Amino acid sequence: MEAVGVIVALLVLLFVVFGAYMTVKAVGAAKRGVDRTISQARRSVEDTTLRAKSFAQVGTAGELAQLRLSLRTSMRATQDALQAGVVEDASLKESLGLFERLSAHGHELDDELRRLERDPDKTSLASRLPALRERTAQITKSADSLRWVVRDRAHRFADDDLDSLSSQIDLETGALRHWTKEPAPTQAPAAWPEPEPAADAGKGAEQTWTEPSQQAEPQSESARPAITPPTPRPTYPWEKQTRPESTT
Repeated sequence: MEAVGVIVALLVLLFVVFGAYMTVKAVGAAKRGVDRTISQARRSVEDTTLRAKSFAQVGTAGELAQLRLSLRTSMRATQDALQAGVVEDASLKESLGLFERLSAHGHELDDELRRLERDPDKTSLASRLPALRERTAQITKSADSLRWVVRDRAHRFADDDLDSLSSQIDLETGALRHWTKEPAPTQAPAAWPEPEPAADAGKGAEQTWTEPSQQAEPQSESARPAITPPTPRPTYPWEKQTRPESTT
């Protein structure tokens, strides 16, 4: 009985530990989901604010907002394309690593642009705008190159698969429509010659056929005798007549 009690206690303890582990995982997943939702909401609000500033404000403040908006839009689109493409194409892992390095420069530039939006010295800010504009263009150009090569690669694979599928479908439809093909003309077999009646009446049950070579001979040649009969030898008066043998 004591062994049974120990086993039951261990099972209860295992169920408690498993329940606590699953609870922690569920709470962590829920927390990550909430954080993701908050981040997306914060990013949407910030993008909307930047878009409004780029249209409403003029001068350096509006240009800074436009630079931040173009930078964030390009980097986010490239990140989504790479993360979606690396699931189906493992060769994009190296491109994803390059984007992570580029993303570090992008975050650094975005933080700098955010600080400059609150800078009251507009004169120094205007002198730094060309360099900021150049850095933003360089980062967005690299991000756009990565994004477009991912899309071109995906389209290339899709086109190759479509071409292969179309060829297979053409072969299958051709095989299924085999009845539409006209049969090749076949040469009719040569007709057998009519049997000739046997010469002997007693052999009426047998049938004989004349060979083609014999049928081609003219009738005059078939009627010609095989050997010419001898002609009577002429007699002359000076020849002696044969004496008949005497019979005794």
